[in-house]
Amino acid sequence: MKQLTIIALLFCLMTLSSCEKYLDINRDPSNPQIAEGYVLLPPMLAQMAFGEQFDSRFIGKYIQNWGEATANNTWDRMGYDAGSDNAGLIWRVHYWNLGQNVQLVLNDAAAKQKWDYSGAAKAMFAWSWQTTTDYHGEIILKEAFEPNRYVFDYDTQEEVYAYVQKLANDALTDLNRTDGNVSQASLARGDLVYAGDRSKWIKFVYGVLARNANHISNKAAYKPDVVIDYCNKSLASNADNFNVPFTAGGNSALANFFGPTRSNLGTYRQTDFLVSLLDGRVFNGVADPRLPILATASPDGVYRGVLPTQGDPNNVNGNTKRIPTLWGELPNLVVAGTTPGKYVYKDGVPLPILTYSEIQFIKAEAAFIKGDKAMALAAYQAGIGAALDFAGVAAADKAKFLASAAVAQSASDLKISDIMLQKYLSLVGHGVIESWVDLRRYHYDPSVYTGFTPPSGTQLFPDNNGKLAYRVRPRYNSEYVWNRASLDKYGGNALDYHTVEPWFSQK
Repeated sequence: MKQLTIIALLFCLMTLSSCEKYLDINRDPSNPQIAEGYVLLPPMLAQMAFGEQFDSRFIGKYIQNWGEATANNTWDRMGYDAGSDNAGLIWRVHYWNLGQNVQLVLNDAAAKQKWDYSGAAKAMFAWSWQTTTDYHGEIILKEAFEPNRYVFDYDTQEEVYAYVQKLANDALTDLNRTDGNVSQASLARGDLVYAGDRSKWIKFVYGVLARNANHISNKAAYKPDVVIDYCNKSLASNADNFNVPFTAGGNSALANFFGPTRSNLGTYRQTDFLVSLLDGRVFNGVADPRLPILATASPDGVYRGVLPTQGDPNNVNGNTKRIPTLWGELPNLVVAGTTPGKYVYKDGVPLPILTYSEIQFIKAEAAFIKGDKAMALAAYQAGIGAALDFAGVAAADKAKFLASAAVAQSASDLKISDIMLQKYLSLVGHGVIESWVDLRRYHYDPSVYTGFTPPSGTQLFPDNNGKLAYRVRPRYNSEYVWNRASLDKYGGNALDYHTVEPWFSQK
């Protein structure tokens, strides 16, 4: 083999043109050899959605969007699956599926002066750093992508929050550039969310900044005016929602992770807490028009939900249907014997990463904390209206509900629980991680989250030592297999580490 290599090189020296062809034998002229932004963006966008959806299956039980059909499920008990990557996909998406791919997009963008691509990549990564730290607490920041390193030290959440701000502002700088080879048509080749519209990407970045600034509401450094300013520069209507698209039919890999085809919510049930927010028990006896959209009636026509840890093993609540079959049982949605699903649980519907209604509720909360109740009321009502539109509520039903006793009609009547409960409803099924941030910021306070009853006593997972969940342990297959020494430095190997309160929610 060595002789053949030497002979080949000598031959190349004698005939340079032939040598070039010889060395090109592994080059495929039909496919690009350099990673280009337009090729990388679509799978990166898909991973943003899959990461949230995969892990929301577990965290959705913490926040009682849904519960398990069987009793004493680990996640219903606010526990975790030891020795498993369950609830670890956000970690993998951030460090692997996005990770170096973001750098590849940035390298390609810098070489070709495509500042719109670099702006979009930085925007996505800012969102990912924010989501990952909100989910896990301390994470790896400074050493994350150092080459030839096999163990990694963790950084504080405060440092990650500051880095999100820097990266988001860098994204804004790039997205506002018009020089070089910035082109909506070019960006649209890879941008499946905004079709190359940089103005919408800019609004998305301000939404990330609004989350970042609002999540520290318990701290003296919290600045409601800054939050409000970010919200005013962010999404202006549902047309600006950051929706990651999916396709229906054919390839299940391209279908919505929560759709009937993939059946990833097969044994899940709607909870009593969710139903109580919709059937009038919490909101002055007024039924929410989203009740048949966000929930499904039992065979006898009554809406019921399971209680966490108790399950529904004997069908005592009449919940015979499973999610997402459950979501598609309305007669007008069943076509030719199929179960197409409804709301965000359909094969071909997009998954919202950020919505206009969420931005309005963030603004409402910040204004309420500031003491500007008139602004808070206007944003709160706008948030409800946008959420109703997003759910497909008819205009007449929307108007009736907005004028009802379920909705605060004056600034003096508005309570923080009104804002946070309506925000919770607006995020059902797609904004699970953000809802968990909110519940932790308010420390699961039942005076804010009316009717929310977390498991207690023996209902809690044994490793919790009587405490509620406040973070997810780092991904098992990377950290607990290869990086345990680094975890030890801040207590990450403790059995109850998932109950340690993160920096952002501390006072």
